[in-house]
Amino acid sequence: MTTKKSKQQHDLLAGSVNTTLKNMTIPMIYGMVLLMTFNLVDTFFVGLLGTKPLAAVSFTFPITFTVISLTIGLGIGTSAVIARFLGEKDHMAAKNAATGALILTAIIVGLLSAVGFYFTDEIFTMLGASADLLPLIHEYIDIWYIGSVCLIGPMIGNAVLRASGDTKTPSIIMGSAGLINALLDPLFIFGWGPVPAMGIKGAAIATLVSWIFGLAFVLYLLMFKKKLIHTSFLPPTVFIDSCKRILHIGLPAAGANMLTPIAAAIMTAIVAVYGDSAVAAFGVGSRIESIASLVVLALSMTLPPFISQNFGAGNMERVEQAYRSSIKFVLVWQVVIYAVLILISGFIADAFSKEESVADIIKMFIYTLPLGYGLQGVIILTNSSFNALHKPMVALVLSIVRLFVCYVPLAYLGSELYGLEGLFVGALLGNLMMAFISYYSFTRQFTKDDVEVEPVSS
Repeated sequence: MTTKKSKQQHDLLAGSVNTTLKNMTIPMIYGMVLLMTFNLVDTFFVGLLGTKPLAAVSFTFPITFTVISLTIGLGIGTSAVIARFLGEKDHMAAKNAATGALILTAIIVGLLSAVGFYFTDEIFTMLGASADLLPLIHEYIDIWYIGSVCLIGPMIGNAVLRASGDTKTPSIIMGSAGLINALLDPLFIFGWGPVPAMGIKGAAIATLVSWIFGLAFVLYLLMFKKKLIHTSFLPPTVFIDSCKRILHIGLPAAGANMLTPIAAAIMTAIVAVYGDSAVAAFGVGSRIESIASLVVLALSMTLPPFISQNFGAGNMERVEQAYRSSIKFVLVWQVVIYAVLILISGFIADAFSKEESVADIIKMFIYTLPLGYGLQGVIILTNSSFNALHKPMVALVLSIVRLFVCYVPLAYLGSELYGLEGLFVGALLGNLMMAFISYYSFTRQFTKDDVEVEPVSS
């Protein structure tokens, strides 16, 4: 494992920038294609049940994304700490950090989900859900909360594997879990043979089963095949030390990630004013966005280690080339994706809803917001690049500015002036404004001598 990692470091520091990034990103895309269909597949089959079930599941998206974003942020901290220890050939410290990360995340996610479970009615009423939707929301979210601790498998476990230099195994785990979810969705939602039809509760159970598989697979690999985590609990002092190191980087990253679902919750509340059809359509659009931005998300996972290693080696020219090349690529790529979405917008609208009012709003969404997905890619890659330069607080500030100075306020203003279409256009303009701010902020790193490495631990 050590030899393989040193070879990969040499490639990152000396190989062709564009070729290296491509070879790092492609394996991630394969696994994420199926992983990102979790919510999309759920939405498709739930949409066949009618507008109210679809609206109920759509209301849960900001909450579930909050928990997922937290684990992603902790995964960023986990990967950074473990990669450093492995680079220093301190395998015991890396093993302690990996074990501590899994335990810490399980505790945090468990507590957060318990709070959400207890205050379900209050939370979703505040989001704008009507009283008749609350029983349907409970059917889905109650099971989701119970299984949320299993997220430590695909999120934290995969971060440990990537830090060790293994990018293929996480892709296999993500893809397998996504495939299991896709196969079980129609079985549990509509029933077949001895399996009863469970509606949207079945969608949640299908996701739960796929997570349990992912967790079991990851733990087996980490404990017995890779030997990257301990098979027993850590001594309290070692656990606390590992948590401090991970949280130093992970908390700002998690905070930045969790701002997105908070903004999504606000947007959902604004959209809810226009009725259940608008919420259902907005939920479909949000899931389409996750698929349409797949390459950007994959790059956001592979660009940071490239930047970190070259930054540590003082190769700022390669850092600049990697950043600029990635930005140019996503801008062109997302224009192509937008054109494809426009061409198939009618099919997408018909596939996800049989009600004309919902279908019309889905088309409106597709015509507007995906036009800015390239701009959104600039924002995402800039934030992940600042994390790679060990400046997570800068990334956090940029996230706050993007969501609560540009994106949400302009969307709300557009809604007040021009209705639902104005909301979508306002959100697009918010992304445009923030893309310029993000790009300018990062490129300043190459014109001034102020790039400093923050310590891993406080």
